[in-house]
Amino acid sequence: MSYYNNTGNYYRPQWKRFSFFPPVIKNLLLINTVVFLIQMIGNSGFTVGNMSLGFWLQKTFALHPIGGFNYGQGVVGYFYPWQLITYMFMHGGFTHILFNMFALWMFGMEVENEWGSRNFLIFYLACGIGAALANLFIAPLWTLPRPTIGASGGVYGVLVAFGMMFPNRLIFLYFLFPIKAKYFVAAFIALEMYSGVTGTMDGVAHFAHLGGAAVAFFWVLADRKGRIDVMLRKFQSRTSGTIRGKPRKAVDAAFYDLPGTAAPEEPETEQEVIDRILDKIAEHGYEALTDEEKRILFDASKNL
Repeated sequence: MSYYNNTGNYYRPQWKRFSFFPPVIKNLLLINTVVFLIQMIGNSGFTVGNMSLGFWLQKTFALHPIGGFNYGQGVVGYFYPWQLITYMFMHGGFTHILFNMFALWMFGMEVENEWGSRNFLIFYLACGIGAALANLFIAPLWTLPRPTIGASGGVYGVLVAFGMMFPNRLIFLYFLFPIKAKYFVAAFIALEMYSGVTGTMDGVAHFAHLGGAAVAFFWVLADRKGRIDVMLRKFQSRTSGTIRGKPRKAVDAAFYDLPGTAAPEEPETEQEVIDRILDKIAEHGYEALTDEEKRILFDASKNL
């Protein structure tokens, strides 16, 4: 991941190659478009059993309330765990997917370029799952539970991350009026909170948007303190001793004494250096690192 300097301003390495269509953004655009086309085809007469393909897709992959949803005529849609992710790739119409994908590309490409593809994908999915959980457990306190589809929860997370990472970046509202990213994001979140509590703009999953935004807010705060790297590095170090899920087998080795020769100290491996730096962050914070340690950690993060 990328890091922040002492003033709290986001630091962007100028030597990094910038991509307008980084891998995760490109694949998310492609997957969402393909799924949307399948939905449209499914609503054009194709059937699964006694229901249309489009309705079957919604019944199976849209995010349903925990207690299920009665569609009428004896048809009930139930909640399944995979819906925490699959709902993110479905949309209710052309304008729905158009605005979501445009926002994902516009704000997400810069975030992915900064964090790297793997970290960005984990972040995006975490925001989508957080949005789903908020929609399942918080939204029913204000609105009637209903099936939910759309990438908006993940997109709102990306929007919040962009606003926190580039707070003074100008965004041209309606391509005419410049507004700083921090004010743009704050206005959007305030509108979502008001709409969610008052029930205005019915049919929009406001609490899903807020759930994705909340995950992003705490994620970026943790990233500023180096905690996301600590978490990912520790997970990587714990799983590096396995190959395809199976523990590596120890092999016998023969040892020979060399009289009169002192065994030279082996230099630290890259992983040992990283672990030592991460332990220092956990104990003293990111600001306690030397410039060399920050450089080592930054170089290593690009390989995640």
